[in-house]
Amino acid sequence: MTSEEKKLLQAKHRLEEAQARDRMKERKARTRRLIQEGAVLEKVLPEVQAVGLDNLEEYLQRKLAGYD
Repeated sequence: MTSEEKKLLQAKHRLEEAQARDRMKERKARTRRLIQEGAVLEKVLPEVQAVGLDNLEEYLQRKLAGYD
């Protein structure tokens, strides 16, 4: 393997590592946002804690449509 090939390979690996770090940051930011949104939802509508995750979407749709 020539010196030039090694440099290209190293640059490729550095790029892949940077992309992996970016994906990790994005995933952590999304996870944090989802947790915060869920906390707000539970604060505003404490009864959602008793609603199963499977039924949550339907419950929220009815609640927002005014069918308490």
